Amino acid sequence: MARKPVVVVLHADVLPSGMDAVAAAAEVRYATADTLAENLSGADVLLVWDFFSTALRRAWTEADSLRWIHVAAAGVDSLLFDELVDSDVLVTNSRGVFDRPIAEFVLATILGFAKDLPTSVRLQDSKLWRHRETESIAGTSVLVVGTGAIGRETARLLRAVGMRVAGSGRVGSDNDPDFGVVHASQELKTVVGEFDYVVLLAPLTDATRGMVDAGVLAAMKPTARLVNVGRGELVVTDDLVAALQARELAGAALDVFDTEPLPADHPLWQLDSVLITPHMSGDAVGWRDRLAELFVSNFERYAADHTLVNVVDKSRGY
Repeated sequence: MARKPVVVVLHADVLPSGMDAVAAAAEVRYATADTLAENLSGADVLLVWDFFSTALRRAWTEADSLRWIHVAAAGVDSLLFDELVDSDVLVTNSRGVFDRPIAEFVLATILGFAKDLPTSVRLQDSKLWRHRETESIAGTSVLVVGTGAIGRETARLLRAVGMRVAGSGRVGSDNDPDFGVVHASQELKTVVGEFDYVVLLAPLTDATRGMVDAGVLAAMKPTARLVNVGRGELVVTDDLVAALQARELAGAALDVFDTEPLPADHPLWQLDSVLITPHMSGDAVGWRDRLAELFVSNFERYAADHTLVNVVDKSRGY
C-alpha cells in the first residue's frame, strides 16, 4: 500500500474548513509557528494558512521531504526566502479568490473620496447639517499599478463606471485588452502626473519595494489620491506622510502598511485626508471558505498527479 502523503497546516487560530477530503487521503498535522519545526519532518505538503507567518524560514532545515507549499494568500513575499527559492519545492498561491472583492474595495474608496463620505460621517457624528458639492468619477483617470489578475479585475470594474484606465507593469504595452496602455514600471515617475487616482496592486519584490517615494509623490497632481491595497512596503511611508502633511497630495486610502497593526501614535492617524482600513480589502464574507476550497481542489490535483493551478514563479516573486 502506497504511503499516504503528509500535509501540515500552519495556522494561527482559525482552522481551514472543509478539510475532510484531504484528511481522507492524507495524514494531516496542524501546527503553529512554535510547533512547525517538529511537524515538518516527513511532510510532503505545507498549507500556509497563517499567510503572514515567517516560521517556515526558521524551520526549513526540518523540511526533509517537502514537495509543495500552498499559501492562503495572493502575495507570497512574506514566504519566499533564498533557500526555498533555490529548492525544487513547488509554491502555489490563492490567486483568483480576492480579485473581485479587492476591485470592489478600490471602487468604494474612490467613490468615498469623490463623494466626500469621510466628511459626511464626521459631520453626522457632530450632528451638523452642512451642504457641500461632490465630485463625479466619470471621465476621471486612474493608473492601476500592477497588471496581474487583481489589477485586471480592478481595471475592468473602474472602466465600467466610466473612468479612464491605464496600467503600470513590468513590461509596457500599447494594446492591452484590460488596460489599453500599460506603462513600464520604470516610467512611473514620468507618467504618474497624468492621473487623478493611482491604485497600487503590484506584488512586493525587490523591484517594487519603495517604488512610490518622494519623487513619485511630487510628480503626482496635488489633487490626486493614492490607493494602496497591495503591500505597505510599496510606499516609502515617511515620504507619503510628508506629502500629505504639506497638502501636496489630496488624499490616500491605505489598507496595508509597512508595520501592521499601524501603531496608535503613527502620524497617519492624525490626517483627515487619509482613509485607513486594517488590511481587509479582499476579505469579503466567505473568503476563508473560498481559500480552503481552492486548497482542497489543488490537493485533489496533487493526489492525482495532475498539474497544479496558481503556480508561483519563485524567481519573480509572484
